[in-house]
Amino acid sequence: MTGPRRLILLALEHAPLLLLAGVLLAFGAVSPRFLCPQNLVDLLVQSASVGIVATGMTIVLLSGGIDLSVGALMYVAAAAAGLLLRNAGAPVAIVLPLMLLIGVTFGAVNGLLVAGLRLLPFVVTLATLYAGRGLALWMTQTKAMNLTAYLSFGAGSVLGVPMPVWMLLGVMAAAHVLLAHTPWGRQLYALGHDREAARKAGVATGRVLFACYVLSGLCAAGGAIVSLTQLGAVSQKFGLGVEFEAIAAAALGGTSLFGGRGKVLPGTLAGAVLLRAIYSGLVMMKASEYAYPLVTSAIVFLAVLIDVGRTAAMKRLAGAR
Repeated sequence: MTGPRRLILLALEHAPLLLLAGVLLAFGAVSPRFLCPQNLVDLLVQSASVGIVATGMTIVLLSGGIDLSVGALMYVAAAAAGLLLRNAGAPVAIVLPLMLLIGVTFGAVNGLLVAGLRLLPFVVTLATLYAGRGLALWMTQTKAMNLTAYLSFGAGSVLGVPMPVWMLLGVMAAAHVLLAHTPWGRQLYALGHDREAARKAGVATGRVLFACYVLSGLCAAGGAIVSLTQLGAVSQKFGLGVEFEAIAAAALGGTSLFGGRGKVLPGTLAGAVLLRAIYSGLVMMKASEYAYPLVTSAIVFLAVLIDVGRTAAMKRLAGAR
C-alpha cells in the first residue's frame, strides 16, 4: 500500500480521536479556558455516567443488536435506591449492589427474549423501555426524591482524580480486557460479523448474545449509580434519553451499528467525551437549551453517515493493498 493510502487508512481507523481533537481545538479557539486542565477533567466527570452506559451499549452493538431500555433501567434502579434509602433506611453499602442486581435482572430479561425467543432486539428493548419507565413512575408515584444526604461519596476523589472518573475508567478498562483479551470477546466479534458462520464454527451464539444484554444492564445500573451521586436526586427525567446518547457515543467512537467492529478504548471513551464536549461548547456559546435534542439527533445521524462512509472507505483501501 502506498504512503498516502496508508495515511488515509490510519486516519480512518483513528477517526474518533481526530474528531475529538478537532472539536476540542475548535471550542478552545473560541474560548481558551475550554482547554484548561480543570475543564478537561470536568468533561470526563460529566461523561462518566453516559460513558459507562455506552460501554454496555458498545457490547450490544458489537453483537449486531441494540438496547433501547438502558435509560428506563437507570430510572428503575435509581427509584429503588431512593425508596430503600429514604423509606427503609437501608445503608448505601447494600443499596448500591441491589441497583446492580436490578440492572442484571433487566438485562437478563432482554437477553432471554432476544437470544432465547429470537425476538428483534429493537422491539424487545423498546417494550422494556416503556415497561421500565412505567414501573419507576409507579414506584415513585411520579414524585421527586432528594438523596443528597445519602450519597456523598460520589463527590470525593482519589489521588486528585474524582470518583466518577475512576469508575468510568475502571468499567471501560474491564470491558476492554474482556473484548480484546478473552475468548468470549473474540466470539462476540465473530457473532457480530457473521452470526451463521460463528454458529457453524462452534460459537454458542445464544449464550454470547444473552451475556451481551446482561452486561448492558449491568453497565446501565452502574451509570445510574454515577448519575445518582452527581445529581443527588431522582425525578421523572432521570435517565431520559440516555439510550440515544449512549448509542451516539458508541457510534462516534467507531463502533459499527451493523455489528462486528468497534472498541471501548479509546473509541467509546472518545465518543462519550466528544458528546459532552459538544454540549459544553453549546453552553459556552449560550445556545438555547431547546437546541440540545436537535443537536443530539444530528450527532446520531452524523455518526451513522461516518460509520457507513468509513467502513466503505476502509474496505476499498484494504482491498488495494
